[in-house]
Amino acid sequence: MGQGRQEKVATSLAGAVSEEISASLAPVDAELERRYPGDPGTRQPVHTVYVPGDAFTAGTIRSWGDRALAALDEHAPDAAAFAAVLGLPDDLAEPVHARVRAKLEREPVEDLRVDFEDGYGPRPDAEEDEAAARAARLIAEAYAEGTAAPYMGIRMKCMEAAVRDRGIRTLDIFLTGLVEAGPLPDGLVLTLPKVTYPEQVTAMVRLLEAFEKTHGLEPGRIGFEIQIETSQSILATDGTATVARMIQAAEGRATGLHYGTFDYSACLGVSAAYQASDHPAADHAKAVMQVAAAGTGVRVSDGSTNVLPVGPTARVHDAWRLHYGLTRRALARAYYQGWDMHPGHLPTRYAAVFAFYREGLEQAAARLARYANRAGGDVMDEPATAKALGGYLLRGLDCGALDNGEVARLTGLTRADLEGFAMPGRGGLTASGK
Repeated sequence: MGQGRQEKVATSLAGAVSEEISASLAPVDAELERRYPGDPGTRQPVHTVYVPGDAFTAGTIRSWGDRALAALDEHAPDAAAFAAVLGLPDDLAEPVHARVRAKLEREPVEDLRVDFEDGYGPRPDAEEDEAAARAARLIAEAYAEGTAAPYMGIRMKCMEAAVRDRGIRTLDIFLTGLVEAGPLPDGLVLTLPKVTYPEQVTAMVRLLEAFEKTHGLEPGRIGFEIQIETSQSILATDGTATVARMIQAAEGRATGLHYGTFDYSACLGVSAAYQASDHPAADHAKAVMQVAAAGTGVRVSDGSTNVLPVGPTARVHDAWRLHYGLTRRALARAYYQGWDMHPGHLPTRYAAVFAFYREGLEQAAARLARYANRAGGDVMDEPATAKALGGYLLRGLDCGALDNGEVARLTGLTRADLEGFAMPGRGGLTASGK
């Protein structure tokens, strides 16, 4: 009764009240937009592979893929065997195995960092100079020839006094070599390790500003990742979250926060046998990182395991199960990227990622389709959930876990539609760059 009656609408406040409130909040609006721009809408790699500067060659990426395929052939030669090792359900065994093999053949490494820090160590200056110049040449050639990973770059030495000059010189040699070879590649990524104070991040910003000015590059063209591997990077002496201040100190250049499992664990006194990415100390650090980065456009990456899948088949299987479980655990906690330290980790990295997206495909697609069509269902989803569902499907598409055709068939949506849900107000962004 009364549904068709026109309601009388009355207000009590003058329009000036709303205008005054808006004016008073204008600085907050601007601050929110500046500090929390949201996800950049670009592809996030599922992993980062570290290769020492002296070991990196033009054939490194293909070699990692071939060695990973050889490990599969030797230790899990078919879908049933691989599924049995990892505990995959029957309906996922063949799709996951086939996609893992295809990925290792097509794009075995999504993100590669030529390492001049812990994985390289102290060397004579002339030797590191030459290795940095060689890394620039090989990466430039890889992008020119179409053989590069989607993302490539270096990890320099940190900004601590003992190695600061060496790190700056290596970065200068590397970037100069890239610039002289042509435009900087879109997939360029730099990693600043062992950051303890926001001032070290600011120093990196000033360094990159100087390089851009020298070469006439667009201001802000070069970004970098911040490696979180010290207690001081999580909690400052005054009790504040240092990592949040580091993001602001980067002045918009920070692209990621990468957790360093073993340095951070050792910093807190965790004994070697218990240093792992699922230790409570690791969970705390990554939770702080995740909250600090939320909404800023800075992505969070999990760390690694140092248990390598090498030796007899039984030992390889144990290492595979450990790596698979840690990767699945990280994905459930919204850490969509991690480190891989050995070619033998690639099969289980991709198996975990592909299983994660494939097992949730139908439910996520159905929920997003119902939301898009304003249809009812057994779950009442809100815009924030639609955003998460869109992001889930996009990440599955980017890594190769899902196909455009099957997602379109199940949702009735295009990729542009998915981007519109995942990034409200920023639809139409592509998945290139970082």
